[in-house]
Amino acid sequence: MLIACGGAEGAERKRPIPTVRTEAVTNTRFADRVEAVGTANANEQVTLSAPVTERLVRINFDDGGYVLRGQTVAVLAAGQERAQLAEAQAVARNANQQLRRVSELKRRGFATNSSLDSQVALSSAARAQAAEASASIGDRVITAPFSGWVSLRSISPGAIVAAGTEIATISDVRIIKLDFPVPETLLPLLRRGLPITVTSAAWPSQPFRGMIANIDPVIDPNTRSVVVRAELPNADRRLRPGMLLNVVIDAAPREGLSVPELAVVGEGDCRFVYLIDAQGKAQRSEVRTGARMAGRIEIVSGLRVGQKVVTEGVIKLTDGMKVKVAGPARRQGSRPAAGAN
Repeated sequence: MLIACGGAEGAERKRPIPTVRTEAVTNTRFADRVEAVGTANANEQVTLSAPVTERLVRINFDDGGYVLRGQTVAVLAAGQERAQLAEAQAVARNANQQLRRVSELKRRGFATNSSLDSQVALSSAARAQAAEASASIGDRVITAPFSGWVSLRSISPGAIVAAGTEIATISDVRIIKLDFPVPETLLPLLRRGLPITVTSAAWPSQPFRGMIANIDPVIDPNTRSVVVRAELPNADRRLRPGMLLNVVIDAAPREGLSVPELAVVGEGDCRFVYLIDAQGKAQRSEVRTGARMAGRIEIVSGLRVGQKVVTEGVIKLTDGMKVKVAGPARRQGSRPAAGAN
């Protein structure tokens, strides 16, 4: 048995010393990242419809063209309404003339207050009928309520359109409003004015940047999420209403200590790293971690700047084990120096 024990001790002494690589603890910018998916909406969008059943006389826009606020988009036939307006205006002029005569007679004492009041009422009614006829004509001239881009049209001049028939959709896309849901647990990280980054499948290599404009004051009880609205400048019109957009928000930015994710080992609820002491031994050190970003993990406590932690070969280590520290890893694709063997 004594011989066997001595053999085991010899084998232990001859076990090769593991080779590891280390990296210094550094300061890194971290943030609490929120990721979501949302749908793009126009800053302003309206569908213009025919207010009455009438014949379409003129369309004053091109497919996909730009219209200005107040510009006439379409005109419906209004011949009968113009005739009614002319008749109402004639009646109003006559009523006003009669009112002047009765007023003059009343001043001379040849008309009663009752006759004057009746004529005032008739004059007011005539003016109201003329205004109604004028408004009816105005309803048949459809104008743009704001400047924007017009949709493709699906009707032509001469067609009879029923009340409610869609004529054109106008969209103001200089600014895109992006609505996306965020879990209620992340609500403390959000605030108005917080910058966001957006990507789309149509432009995968071009990020779009905007900021949070508003947060819905009501949380959806079914999903336990809140709708956040962001605004994105869209001068080049690359973003279109209806697009599905991926949202990334970096909230609570801060500077913190960091190490590569591979350096941190988990054991239950505990996290630890291996440091190399002056005798070349691996020393296990417990740490408290935070956020993860770009392959690095935030160290909230347990380390100091400049300390060397094992990044490669961690799985082979135990506390107090003698190790050999290798030089820095050569970058992929690098070539040996001239004259090297």
